[in-house]
Amino acid sequence: MKYALITGSSRGIGKAMAEILAAKKQNLLLVARTAGLLESLANSLKQQYGIDVDWFAVDLTEPGASVKILQWCTENEYSVDILINNAGYGLSGSFDSFSAKEQTDMMQVNMNVLVELCALFLPELKKAPAAHILNIASTASYQAVPGLSLYAASKSFVRYFSRGLRHELKHTGVRVTTVCPGGTNTDFAERANLASKARKAGEKVNMSSEAVAKIAINAMYAGKAEVITGFINKLGATLVWLLPKKISETVAAGIYNEG
Repeated sequence: MKYALITGSSRGIGKAMAEILAAKKQNLLLVARTAGLLESLANSLKQQYGIDVDWFAVDLTEPGASVKILQWCTENEYSVDILINNAGYGLSGSFDSFSAKEQTDMMQVNMNVLVELCALFLPELKKAPAAHILNIASTASYQAVPGLSLYAASKSFVRYFSRGLRHELKHTGVRVTTVCPGGTNTDFAERANLASKARKAGEKVNMSSEAVAKIAINAMYAGKAEVITGFINKLGATLVWLLPKKISETVAAGIYNEG
């Protein structure tokens, strides 16, 4: 029996992807911090779609979290052929307004755990005739974003790492897809404490979690290398590529910094 493992699957895009895959009769392994949300979602999906669903609550900022996930899968004999690295969050504000621990915790979740899970599960994924790694980056990965400096850099890492890994695995059955959402109706803004200007701007163009999740899952199954969700986000990424970096960075600073 094969499973899709999804990190950050208790809410937002991760939850929406779980629901889409469940409707396709895909067995699921749900990973996030909040046990209550995971248990409720797992029970709902099992009842509605008649699939096998299990969950594992873990704080991904803790050292060794990735190994704990692998051990859980091994002990329960769960065979993973789809790995979806969706967990991640941002810190909004000047870099020096956060402690080193807060910064490295975000890097741990956004970057280290993603790399660790790819490394830990890749041997098993390569055994499957067809397997997928889906990594969620961000449109912020296409430029420096003052006010979200480290978050944008971490998502740029995800995007470039994923593209390189995809090329390395081109002669295997494992396909690596990177999806770059823009503003999405999730709790990202609250957790990141985004500036009010950024929230107001996002209200006009934000996509639903369900719409982003559908694009992501379709891109994964199609074996695409990289996808930006939504026309507005694609246009924005194109403009960032065309404009001098100083201009795009000044515009971003005006959005993501208060005052």
